[in-house]
Amino acid sequence: MKKVGNHKSFSRIFFSLALTLSLSLVSYSQDAVSAEAPVADAAPAAGGNAVKGKELFNANCAACHKLDAKSTGPALRNVADKYDKEWIYKWVHNSAELIKSGDAQAVKVFEENNKTPMTAFPQLSTADIDDILAYTSEVKEEVVVPGPVEGGNTNSGSGISNNIILGALALVLMMLVIMLFLVSNVLNKIAKANGIEVAQKEKSLPLWKAFAKNQFLLVVSAILFLLISAYFIYGFLMQVGVDQGYEPIQPIHYSHKIHAGDNGIDCKYCHSAARVSKHSNIPSLNVCMNCHKNISEVAETTATEEHTKAFYDEQINKLYAAVGWDKATQSYTGKTSPVKWVRIHNLPDFVYFNHSQHVTVAGVECQTCHGPVQEMEVMSQFAPLTMGWCINCHRETNVRVEDNEYYKKIHEELSKKYGVSQLTAAQMGGLECGKCHY
Repeated sequence: MKKVGNHKSFSRIFFSLALTLSLSLVSYSQDAVSAEAPVADAAPAAGGNAVKGKELFNANCAACHKLDAKSTGPALRNVADKYDKEWIYKWVHNSAELIKSGDAQAVKVFEENNKTPMTAFPQLSTADIDDILAYTSEVKEEVVVPGPVEGGNTNSGSGISNNIILGALALVLMMLVIMLFLVSNVLNKIAKANGIEVAQKEKSLPLWKAFAKNQFLLVVSAILFLLISAYFIYGFLMQVGVDQGYEPIQPIHYSHKIHAGDNGIDCKYCHSAARVSKHSNIPSLNVCMNCHKNISEVAETTATEEHTKAFYDEQINKLYAAVGWDKATQSYTGKTSPVKWVRIHNLPDFVYFNHSQHVTVAGVECQTCHGPVQEMEVMSQFAPLTMGWCINCHRETNVRVEDNEYYKKIHEELSKKYGVSQLTAAQMGGLECGKCHY
């Protein structure tokens, strides 16, 4: 048996070496992929501070101008090369006065941009304008998307290809299998050499025949089967009509995370009817255009691993096509097409639910029923919206009566009846059938 122990030790040592080699190869490949090439420093802009200019641009110009695309005003990339600097000072300080004076260049710019008047910025000094011009004169950064190298090699210049790494891992795995097979054969030979034989099991009755002969096991198994079946059937039937987690694909990808989360837009800015109506509204596309008339593309930082900048920009173009907006001329074409949104939350027809009563009167936050929408990239149904879920909420939620004349009289009477200072929705009749079913 000493020989058997030696073989086991050898196999352990070999396995450890193989595992170490595998981990080393994986670690090397990860380091090679994560290595980044040094980024060249941007050339400093002459005639001003480009960093300060970016701040001034975002604060004063970004509402109507973009660097590389026409918005309400023209694109401003390299605008310092197109016009005389002294003329730019006059234009920024008071463009209307310059146009009124009959300046040919000012009149031309005014007419080329649909005769849209530009806001005067007398508060900007010439140094401030120089900083803005320095920012607009910076070389546009080209985003390089890595692609496959000729010959199918997708490595990032690390000196070793993924194919070699995978081949080495496959070789190590094959060597492990062969070694374990050889060790097993050697151990079997040693066992036979030492006279160790495997005893033959006596032939016994098949398990299913032994089970069939035992009536007690049959009855218990039948009862257990019926109970388990009833449990799963009941659970399945109780889920009919419950669409919790429903996350349909919409014709235009709308990110609540970007709008309600990153930009902090109030839910009721878009869904304004939720405050005054039984039903919450699907926002009109004109509400979207309040902002997107001047936002034709997203910032580079908006892109995620799942959705690229190009993807989000494409969704804005879909919006423009639906409302008939031409971003080149900054005008409506009159050609529109409806957007067929897919409804997510849908209560049965026999259920009465009033948004304004909950949102305005009760002060219930949107997230209570709809979940953390500010974190949702794609909107989905957060709550089950079942009868039990609503009843539990009525039992646990206190009615907001402070400075609320709507409930003043009934609250005083019910407080005396129940002997409490705070009333739940259930204590105010929130469990009566006629409240929600009519």
